[in-house]
Amino acid sequence: MESATAVFAGTALSLFGAALLIWTGARALHRAPVAHGVSPVASTALTTLFGVVFLGLGVWVLTHV
Repeated sequence: MESATAVFAGTALSLFGAALLIWTGARALHRAPVAHGVSPVASTALTTLFGVVFLGLGVWVLTHV
């Protein structure tokens, strides 16, 4: 039962991180704002950082199942 929970959490984290990175890349490619009212460089950098963190955390969880 615990491994099913870990697989779910790892998959959710990985999908969220990957989607965040893809969305940020698409917004940056089209020169659209990533977050309104915030510096474009700061918002792109922070969103990329969090995308990598979530993706890495999800992969880490999946490797420890």
